[in-house]
Formats: sequence, structure tokens, C-alpha cells
Amino acid sequence: QVQLVESGGGVVQAGGSLRLSCAYSGRTFSSYAMAWFRQAPGKEREFVAAITWNGENTYSADSVKGRFAVSRDNAKDTAYLQMNSLKPEDTAVYFCAARKYYSGSYEEPKGYDIWGQGTQVTVSS
Repeated sequence: QVQLVESGGGVVQAGGSLRLSCAYSGRTFSSYAMAWFRQAPGKEREFVAAITWNGENTYSADSVKGRFAVSRDNAKDTAYLQMNSLKPEDTAVYFCAARKYYSGSYEEPKGYDIWGQGTQVTVSS
């Protein structure tokens, strides 16, 4: 059974850094584009960043450009989200997601086939 498991969340002070990991269990990780979304209390799930199957292209939301970086290691079946200069408004549950065939915008949650359970990130001021 294919699964995504996030780790690396926690509590950090504003200005600090965290690196989230998303471990894929199953076959053909390299066939999937990977993305990170987040959801704060009372808000809709929002796109954070995405990376193509081969890592050649990345996409980021304007709110995190220059601060967050998405990457992947296909040999380890793992995707990452490096988060720097964290702000209190980055506080949310962060989810990783995988998609294989959808050709629409990377920002659309509906395009993703597999989701992780989420990891909490809390940024204190």
C-alpha cells in the first residue's frame, strides 16, 4: 500500500528554520510529482511548493518564495521542504502530496492522488 509519511514539524521561534521530510513507501516514487500544502485553523488548505518527478522544476507560492525550498531525493524515496526565516503566519499543519497523471496546475489539491497525514509547524513570535 502506497503511503506518505511527513516528519520534521515542531515549534520554532520566528526567524528560525525547519526541514520537513516526506517519506514515500511503495514503488516508483520517481514517477510522481511531489508537493507541499498547508492548512491553518479555520482556513482552507493552500499550496506551498511543488517539484517535478525528476527535480528539474520547482514551484512556490508567493508567500514563501525566497524562504522555502522544495527538493527530493529519488534514491531515498523522500521529498523535503526546507523552511527558513519562518514567520508566525507560517503556523499550520503541513501535508505532502503526490500526483502522477494530472496535468493541471500544481496548486490544485484535486490533482493529487496520495496525501500524508500532516505534521504540525508552530512558529512563535
